[in-house]
Amino acid sequence: MIEKPEQFGRVAVVMGGTAAEREVSLRSGAAVYQALKQQGVNAVAVDVKGNLIDALIGVKADRVFNIIHGRGGEDGVLQAVLEVLGIPYTGSGVLASALAMDKLRTKLCWQGYGLVTPKWFLLKNESDLDACIEKLGFPVIVKPAQEGSSIGMSKANSRDELAKALKIAADYDCDVYAEAWVTGKEYTVGVLNNEALPVIRLETPNAFYDYEAKYQATTTQYHCPCGLEAEQEQHLQQLAVTACEVIGVKGWARVDVFIDASGQTQLIEVNTVPGMTDHSLVPMAAKQAGINFETLVWRILATSLG
Repeated sequence: MIEKPEQFGRVAVVMGGTAAEREVSLRSGAAVYQALKQQGVNAVAVDVKGNLIDALIGVKADRVFNIIHGRGGEDGVLQAVLEVLGIPYTGSGVLASALAMDKLRTKLCWQGYGLVTPKWFLLKNESDLDACIEKLGFPVIVKPAQEGSSIGMSKANSRDELAKALKIAADYDCDVYAEAWVTGKEYTVGVLNNEALPVIRLETPNAFYDYEAKYQATTTQYHCPCGLEAEQEQHLQQLAVTACEVIGVKGWARVDVFIDASGQTQLIEVNTVPGMTDHSLVPMAAKQAGINFETLVWRILATSLG
């Protein structure tokens, strides 16, 4: 148990990055940095605008609080650099970070373990559209496999919309897939040091919980307590922990899941560097568990001591 801030040494709060989620990361990073400073931690804010090694030169960090969302920070690249440099860091290691960032590979791992995730179809080009429609029907949601914050995602209700959604997602230079649309209620479960936080139910008037609903809208509703019976909530929490264990997640994460109209639980994805902004879900769940923001940040940083 870490009781004194000096036990952490000099902490680099690494934020920003060059991915599509850069602005969200900067907001998360600023909040984390302030929380650490308020608790007497010797923290320095590091805005990564290009090469991570260049950004860390001269910082002389004893450990890193990684709050870069998306590719370059959440996909194993940053983790591999820090492993080579011998610098401890928050969150998952190289393998789990790479797997979780790739939603398709995550789904394959879950499927191999017997966990339920919505059906999907890999879209390589427009010649795949008819086969996709035959397998999944409509509606579907089209996703770039390696983006977060719902960036590049579109709902499609027709062949023309599917073609348009494919073009949008293809701009993000990674695999694109269509996923069967799940009608039901959406939940998210924060996991801290292998223990699940209270479940949050998400509700938005948007077509889905997109970037605008996550970071800009005032119409998004967050229900915590989530409204499930205690036994159901515990099942969802255990599922989230298992989903993380299957791909080797460490430290902290957030698992997104639906309960469909038939009552079937369906795993969507796991985020290994969740948001820490004023709209973010892990701090909200932690608060419900009696953990304020500063304590949450401290506990996440403490996981870097292994």
